[in-house]
Amino acid sequence: MTARLLYLWEQPTDPEAFERHYRETHIPLALKLPGLRSYAVTDDVSQLRGEPCFRVAELRWDTMDELRAAFAAPEGRACADDVNELLRYTTARAMILGDAEEQL
Repeated sequence: MTARLLYLWEQPTDPEAFERHYRETHIPLALKLPGLRSYAVTDDVSQLRGEPCFRVAELRWDTMDELRAAFAAPEGRACADDVNELLRYTTARAMILGDAEEQL
């Protein structure tokens, strides 16, 4: 079982500033999230319908309880607060996919 948090980032108004902040500040904060098992960033996004996203980020934990605990911790609050800084440059959609049963 895994729990995932997906962020779909739209095209930033200032891609250089967004990228600098994302790489230098946001990723280091996210990597401190308790229980985080993986963090994948995809910039080569092909949309089946509508406009493609600028970036998709996928964070994984073993369980939903661990995901919730991560964002209740000080590191999680700091990471969530930093999303507000990134939202100065773009919009994002976030989804939590709970306890997925993986088949392969």
